[in-house]
Amino acid sequence: MVKLHWMVRLVRIIAILFVFFGCLMVFWYTPFYSNMMVKLLNTFVPVEVNQVAAKSQQNAALSESENLEPGSDLWIARQAYLKLMEQEINSKNTEGMTTLGLRYKALQEKILKEQQEEQDAEEKPMIPLVAEQATSEVSADQSTEAVKALLDLNSEDNKALMDEYLIFLTTYKLKEVKPDSELHAASELVASQVQEDIAIVQNENAEKNKSISQPYAIVVLGGGLTLDKNQKDIIVNPYTKLRLETTLDLEKKVNLPIVLSGVEAPYMQKWLAERGVEAKLLENRSMNTCENTRFSSLLLQKKGGAPTVLLITDRYHMPRTRRLFALNGIETIPVEAPMPTQLTSWQPSQQNYDHSRRANYETLATIRDMLFGSSGCREVP
Repeated sequence: MVKLHWMVRLVRIIAILFVFFGCLMVFWYTPFYSNMMVKLLNTFVPVEVNQVAAKSQQNAALSESENLEPGSDLWIARQAYLKLMEQEINSKNTEGMTTLGLRYKALQEKILKEQQEEQDAEEKPMIPLVAEQATSEVSADQSTEAVKALLDLNSEDNKALMDEYLIFLTTYKLKEVKPDSELHAASELVASQVQEDIAIVQNENAEKNKSISQPYAIVVLGGGLTLDKNQKDIIVNPYTKLRLETTLDLEKKVNLPIVLSGVEAPYMQKWLAERGVEAKLLENRSMNTCENTRFSSLLLQKKGGAPTVLLITDRYHMPRTRRLFALNGIETIPVEAPMPTQLTSWQPSQQNYDHSRRANYETLATIRDMLFGSSGCREVP
């Protein structure tokens, strides 16, 4: 056999590679490539819920109104109050509910007074080196486990504080309320607040009886912002707009709280409000997908828990986002929003390449997350 010259072999290899990459480029511009990548992502990206993280969402009593910092003294006092309120509702003790409301108001005032005294004490001059050391220690404690510990009412510190507040709410002696006094007027306001709290407790009980597999909220991820035609005003970009349009359609079918996630959240809220839909739950600090899922999960924990949510984003973003939500203890039901450009038929086109490019980005990002973890992802907002 005649041995080919190395130059001929090199030219042959280059020609084969050229044909291969040429075919691959044509394939990228067809709808088959992006569809194939979506199937692979949906098949191989795990979305099993982390059961440890899920415990923080199991209360399943999502409330849009509560706005207390999770793990704070006021938050723990609120949990103690609602626990006793539930007992009074079950015993149908109307007078006891009003008394409990007045004691809760007194407990709130006591906590706020103690916090103010602590704040005044901290404002005293400090030695710079000592102050720097204290700051670094706080930053080091801001880990995922620390955040979960804040929300655990059964932890040693939280349980002790909970017991203290329960004793206060059951034994505190109220001042005598005389007609036409300031205390009388305050008690009437408390009575009206008690009625709202009764409705909250009853709603929470209904939510707790709800199946965990049923959704508790709609979570919409922002897709970016852009400038309006006047080149001055900031508005949602086409990706975000299509996700919001999907939200409008879904909101007509299910009556659930809407969570808007991302720095785009205020603009998304405004867009929905202009179309008659109110979204009260905003997570407006996240800068990437990892933070979207982590901060939204913390927000849902803060509001009482949501073990399952309806998730709105595009089809390429969906597998990676569902995995990250699962790691934070939340099961997701995917609701795909369309892309700004639509896939054409089999022939190569620029629109198809836009989809392939998006599929490539999400595939690489998913591989990175699974192998090395998410980069640039803060622990707490």
